[in-house]
Amino acid sequence: MGANTRQMALDFVNNPQAYGFVTSQIACCGQGPYNGLGLCTPLSNLCPNRDEYAFWDAFHPSEKANSLIVQQILSGTIDYMYPMNLSTVLALDSKNT
Repeated sequence: MGANTRQMALDFVNNPQAYGFVTSQIACCGQGPYNGLGLCTPLSNLCPNRDEYAFWDAFHPSEKANSLIVQQILSGTIDYMYPMNLSTVLALDSKNT
């Protein structure tokens, strides 16, 4: 079973509004242009509402983005989970026990 998390993240980047984000171009927490330098530290800029951002820092999806990724792993289509999502695997497994 494979999870296409790269495609999930690209979907956030290419169309953030479709997932309820204001932007994917600026991290919620960081330094420098677009909050894209370094990790989140006590000296970082911090956004007012982290649910509006696809990325927490320059490297990590936000909590909301991670939640959407988990939803795709559990019940997503074969575009994201191949050959089937985790809910289907668990349902098949429960029938065999």
